[in-house]
Amino acid sequence: MRTALPPTVRPAVRTVTGPLDPYTVRGPVLAHEHLVLDLDRHGDRAAVLNPQLHAPAVTGELTALREGFGLALVVELTCRGMGRDARALARISRDSAVAVVAGTGWYYAPFHPPEVRQAGGADVGALTEILVHEIRHGIGTTGIRPGVLGEVGSHGDRPTGAERRTLRAAARAALATGLSVATHAQLGRGGLAQLDLLTGEGLPPHRICVGHQDLLDDPVTHKELAASGAYVSFDTIGKESYQSDGVRLRLLLGLIDAGHADRALLSCDISRHAYLRTEGGQGYGHLFGSFLPRLRAAGVEEETIDLLTRRNPLRFLTGGHFSP
Repeated sequence: MRTALPPTVRPAVRTVTGPLDPYTVRGPVLAHEHLVLDLDRHGDRAAVLNPQLHAPAVTGELTALREGFGLALVVELTCRGMGRDARALARISRDSAVAVVAGTGWYYAPFHPPEVRQAGGADVGALTEILVHEIRHGIGTTGIRPGVLGEVGSHGDRPTGAERRTLRAAARAALATGLSVATHAQLGRGGLAQLDLLTGEGLPPHRICVGHQDLLDDPVTHKELAASGAYVSFDTIGKESYQSDGVRLRLLLGLIDAGHADRALLSCDISRHAYLRTEGGQGYGHLFGSFLPRLRAAGVEEETIDLLTRRNPLRFLTGGHFSP
């Protein structure tokens, strides 16, 4: 059950530059992105968005999207152990005039930092304390507080033991702080298992977003997730080497036709510098310049586009308290 806020209290989205009134957000939101990232484990430096080397290109893209499409907010899901840099996010946000939400939590097991093993032997309670402290006091010494838990990850149809503990810790931290949880389901798999774990800790489904579902060609699973009240994230739009946008379009239209437009979130998940426009990639704007025109051509009305790209992510971030 959702807890109603007192009439005098307005929900706020916590961004890297301060609280944001969601009722002032008029433009679209990218619900799952990376602006600064380091997932390099092999020395090839491919899965990297360096805050010095690539920040100018990232800032330029966000600025152009704000000017061309009204981009208002980016949910940045680089969490602990993924090369997160809160100060760089704040600079990018200020320089582009696009609000940015930072994340916390732990990615899937191959990328777990040593702290997951060291914290009380990966005890759920100790992991929860780490997250709650960061949410309440800020990332490191920056004073910048996360506004979402994510992308909290697992891989395979069932999370590993360590992934179960980090997912459960995220759920408990969400309950303690009021934040919502965005997941990483590797290649779209294991979303229902993630949902079971998170709700098993008492977290309501409407405060959960299951990630990368556009990589899973399984409309039945998508509808089951949506029917539970969770958000279904189509967040790798434009990554044609993983899945064609044609399949993504079909899956999203099926979800909309089934009456679940209010449960879908959209984004591009830019996670390598080669995806940037300056390096010949599709960029953060692929959603607006390519995919949404195809959605409109398929007969989806502007009211639904606004629901998918603005109202849904704001409702997710505020735990359902945003009612436009």
